[in-house]
Amino acid sequence: ATLHNEDEFFRKDIRVGDTVTIQRAGDVIPQVVSVDTQKRPEDSKPFPFPDTCPVCQSHAIRAEGEAVRRCTGGLTCAAQVLERLKHFVSKSAFDMDGLGAKAMEQFYQDGLIQSPSDIFTFAERDKGSLTPLRNKEGWGDLSARNLFEAIEKARRVPLSRLIYALVIRHVGEVTAKRLSRHYGGFEEFQRAFTAIANGDEAQREEALSIEDIGPAAVDEIAGFFEEDHNREELHRLIPQLDIQADASPETQNHALSGKTLVFTGTLTKMGRVEAKARAESLGAKVSGSVSAKTDMLIAGADAGSKLKKAQELGVMILSEDEWLEQAKETA
Repeated sequence: ATLHNEDEFFRKDIRVGDTVTIQRAGDVIPQVVSVDTQKRPEDSKPFPFPDTCPVCQSHAIRAEGEAVRRCTGGLTCAAQVLERLKHFVSKSAFDMDGLGAKAMEQFYQDGLIQSPSDIFTFAERDKGSLTPLRNKEGWGDLSARNLFEAIEKARRVPLSRLIYALVIRHVGEVTAKRLSRHYGGFEEFQRAFTAIANGDEAQREEALSIEDIGPAAVDEIAGFFEEDHNREELHRLIPQLDIQADASPETQNHALSGKTLVFTGTLTKMGRVEAKARAESLGAKVSGSVSAKTDMLIAGADAGSKLKKAQELGVMILSEDEWLEQAKETA
């Protein structure tokens, strides 16, 4: 019977050495029902629920509203690293031909790749190896050369793909693109979330202003950068990459390019989704909330608190018709 639910664990006051009653919940799963305190050892003490990972000693964080704790060791925890490496080279991340799940398992078990940074030093290490890759079973001159060429090609990577490749919880492809578009570069991205991890409320408010970025994602990213293990691995990895800004969908020359926009109220001539897509296609950033960094607020019918805040901050406010004219104009 497992005791992974922290709330239940403490509610039932389960301790080491206790005698407990077990039942089959649903006639299938073993469940600890209660403790027989009459049989509890006299020297019994409440169990200190672990807040660090037993494998890598990183923080084990329990997110608000969830029942489990999760290791934040990320790129370096031995219990997670192989699956993270498979994700790192997957099609939506670094997309390395020849370095699929099976090959990654082989290289990991052989000690050749233990972290993402090892991937980009593999070719150099292979040159001086007594047993080069071309001599290993299942590999030859051509396949080994193709693999190393694919790795070399993958050094040039869009920022959004790099962020997605880091396997941070709540950060999928769409979220990674929004973060990339907002921060523009990896240094800016890392600096912002390191500051959030250190309690910078202004940076946290800015991150939360990014469309569809909620507190859970912000906390997970900040937790990732808070860990020494992750920062050390990034220190090895980032210098080996040529990180590219994600290309703007349509043009860099439009008057809205680089501007931060917020939509509020009801739009009658263009749906909200269509309006956001149009703004982003012109190189603008669309945020979900108003802040000091907001350049324009497009206010439809029945605009509420966002309009009031924009007025307080002196943000430019456009009607829907004015927005449509802006969306046509060029710089």
